[in-house]
Amino acid sequence: MAKKVVATLRTSGKEYTKVVLMKRSEKTGAYYFDETIVPIDAAQEFISKN
Repeated sequence: MAKKVVATLRTSGKEYTKVVLMKRSEKTGAYYFDETIVPIDAAQEFISKN
């Protein structure tokens, strides 16, 4: 399950976005948030892989 894009970052002509995924710990069962910065082009692919 993924949240909406939180931020858009621009550096050296390439645009990046911050992706926040909500994951569940296998050990404790608690939920946690995994934040990653990826290029905008690869954001949908990154979300679908995780």
